Amino acid sequence: MAPGEPPILRFENVGMRYGMGPEVISDVSFELKRGSFHFVMGESGAGKSTLLKLMYLAHRPTRGIVSVFGHDMSRTPRRALPPLRRRIGVVFQDFRLLDHLSAMENVALPLRVAGSKGEQSRSHVTELMNWVGLAERMKQPPHTLSGGEQQRVAIARAVINRPSLLLADEPTGNVDDRMALRLLYLFEELNKLGTTIVIATHNEGLVARFGHPRLVIRGGTVDVVPGGAGGTG
Repeated sequence: MAPGEPPILRFENVGMRYGMGPEVISDVSFELKRGSFHFVMGESGAGKSTLLKLMYLAHRPTRGIVSVFGHDMSRTPRRALPPLRRRIGVVFQDFRLLDHLSAMENVALPLRVAGSKGEQSRSHVTELMNWVGLAERMKQPPHTLSGGEQQRVAIARAVINRPSLLLADEPTGNVDDRMALRLLYLFEELNKLGTTIVIATHNEGLVARFGHPRLVIRGGTVDVVPGGAGGTG
């Protein structure tokens, strides 16, 4: 991060509750530098998905300040959110693919929204579909694909336009170990190009292998744990 450049994400004393229930996360403060790579870890129900939803602007916090790309979300009007969201790629647990489009058309959708078209765009989509092992399934609608194949389409769609920030909720949960490793290498390459990566996962083996810092959620609080000595070699 260049001197004076704001962090890509900053949480300041953030608390989040749903309705009148107890806070899911409480007094959470941390910041992520541009171009960093973090895993989010915690037991089921600890608040990993809630943390990601705050990051991709699906929710505003109950209290505290969430800043994204240097913008304080408590002071940012709703009409200003769509341009910010377009800089964020998200891999949802439920995929959210459009069944009336083919797998390839789903992946190309962010490029179409951004106004990109033509042979270069199609070539980029085809290359990425090959990378995630779906070269033979590009023309199939999502409902004809397996859960693991749908997961890979969702990942390809999230990374196709090289977002500034990529958030992924259990992106390797429906694929085998070989494909999980391949997808993590894809995220690594995207990170080397400058994208900030945040991945929520239960896969401790992958986390140990790649050795990136972790945001560990326990009892509603978040601890930033430095990366280990792992690596992709």
